[in-house]
Amino acid sequence: MTSDFPFDAIGFDLDGTLLDTFRDLGAAVNHALVLGGFAEVSVETSKDLIGGGAKIMLARAIEAQGGVPEDEFKRLYKAMLSYYEAHNAVHTAPYPGVREALAELAAKGVRMVVVTNKFEAFARNVLTQLDLIGRFEAVIGGDSMGKGADGQFLAKPHPAPVLAAREATGSGRFVFIGDSTYDVRAAKAAGVPVIAAAYGYCDAAPQDLGADAVIDSFAELIPALESL
Repeated sequence: MTSDFPFDAIGFDLDGTLLDTFRDLGAAVNHALVLGGFAEVSVETSKDLIGGGAKIMLARAIEAQGGVPEDEFKRLYKAMLSYYEAHNAVHTAPYPGVREALAELAAKGVRMVVVTNKFEAFARNVLTQLDLIGRFEAVIGGDSMGKGADGQFLAKPHPAPVLAAREATGSGRFVFIGDSTYDVRAAKAAGVPVIAAAYGYCDAAPQDLGADAVIDSFAELIPALESL
């Protein structure tokens, strides 16, 4: 790789960072809501629910309408996942500039990995459909690291997936890119620099996420990396 580039490897969040996924996620949430007798939510507002993964996304939407017993939630969550698995790349697309920047980073010899709270199989599936899977050495999903002592998946904001991504890319100079508090907290806990994607589905004001830099478009990524 070129010796003047400051990082050997980059970890990317998926939803709201590499891919604009909210329409397909929103459709899956609405499928489950209708199945449970709830009103659909505006697909636009589904942007506000993304970040912690599909389960939290559905839970927030249902809680806003009164909630359901645990067994009924499990049924609706399973229906949502099944629907999303079959319809996860209908409207989903890379953000402008993603393909070009990934090609430029690859040409610089930078190693790349995806770290998402989406289940690994779903992430791999959508990246494959969009012909992006080959850019990444690994895809670490919300279920990839297994569960902790509390029975919960070791997903962001836990540092484990970011640490695993760094290890998978050779444990060199590593930086993480994401659009939410989950991403920034995970990177900080893993001890790696982090850039916030202000164009994504930020669950707080981008400047307040605590990132080392903020970008307004993917085209700004490489200059931001070079300035860190």
